[in-house]
Order: sequence, then structure tokens, then C-alpha cells
Amino acid sequence: MATGRDKYRSFLDDEADSVQWRHGGPPTYDVVNQLFEQGRTKEWEEGSLEETVQNAIKTWEMELSHKVRLQDFKSINHEKFNLIVNGREGLKGEEALKMGSYNALLKNSLPKEFQYYKADEESFESSHEAFRSAFPRGFAWEVIHVYSGPPLIAFKFRHWGIFEGPFKGHAPTGEKVEFYGIATVKVDEGLKVEEVEVYYDPAQLFGGLLKAPPISISSSPTHHASACPFHSSS
Repeated sequence: MATGRDKYRSFLDDEADSVQWRHGGPPTYDVVNQLFEQGRTKEWEEGSLEETVQNAIKTWEMELSHKVRLQDFKSINHEKFNLIVNGREGLKGEEALKMGSYNALLKNSLPKEFQYYKADEESFESSHEAFRSAFPRGFAWEVIHVYSGPPLIAFKFRHWGIFEGPFKGHAPTGEKVEFYGIATVKVDEGLKVEEVEVYYDPAQLFGGLLKAPPISISSSPTHHASACPFHSSS
């Protein structure tokens, strides 16, 4: 189980003075942890393989979203790390760090007119702002089932949030938006991540986010988009 001030994520307090955090200090996960605990469908036994995998992925996502330098990541093998999403060409550590987790997971090769979300036109900051706006209480994540243990871990996951703020000009519905996926994680002898391969259907996510009709910029609330960056979303 993760230690420190967050019971689901490691390395939030380790060497805090030497780590370069994106927003000046470690993030706070209190709000999304509450959403997770209220909405999870599985509560894994402490120390179980399922809990270990779940916390490891939450830690990796925290580092990817909030640490500026790859050298500060403790959850991955820096030399071998590779992120593959829906069969696309893999992203090395520095590439994934530059793009950010949302752009890395949502990038696709469809023609522009058919893309729900144009990752190539988003920066790290704008992508995170878009989803902080849509999910002011965060975007929770859980492991549903683990099929195999290390060194090649295979599992099913669920990602969900409450659509309470505008997303790309679409009004919030107040409804739960969720999607499911399958992933494999290859780890080395020290249990550091060498490769992550994720498969999911983005239409499950965007079907909920684009459900409401577009709204004008002047009528959309703005307070969610300026949410404190220290409060993380997943």
C-alpha cells in the first residue's frame, strides 16, 4: 500500500526539496480520492495484487502529470519506458512527459473532421485544463480485475468522473461519464515500469462529454477551469 500523506500514491513526499514539481509542490488528491471511494465498484484487500497494481498506476499517473523532469520519476525504468495506446506507435518517457497523460491517451490518427478531441492542437496545460473544467471533482480510476502478475501484468480498469463543468464548449450534464479498458504493464526486477500498453474505446468517454448541445463562450461558467492546479484529477 502507498505510504505518506496519500494512501493510494507513493513518492509524494520523498525528496520533496530536490523534485521539480509542475506547480511548485506536490499535488493534493483529497477531492478525487473522495470521488474514488464513493464510486468504486471494487475495494481490494490491503496488500493484494489488485491493490498493488491499482496504487502503482495511480503513482505513475501522478508522476506523469505533476513532475517536470523524467529523472525525478521513481515508478518507471527511464531507459526502457514505452507507452502504447490502442496499437499506436509507442511514446518514450520524455515524449509522454511533454504531451501529458490526456494527450498521450487521446491522440489518434483519424482525419481531423472525425476526431472528438484534437490532441495535436492541445498543449500539456490546455489538455489538463479542459478535463479539470469538465470534472471539477476529478477523474477517478480503479482496477476491476487483474489477470496476471509481474513481470507482465494484465488488468481491466474503469475511469469515471461527474460531468459538472463545461468541456470544449459543451454544457455539463451533471451525469457520470465513464469508460473501461484493458492494459498490460511490463516491469523489471525492481518492479519499475518498462512498458504500458492500453486499449480502450474513446467513444465511451466522448459520448458522455459531447452529449449536451454546444454553449456559447459567454454563457459558460469559468470557475472550474481555473481550479487550483495542486488538486489533481485522477
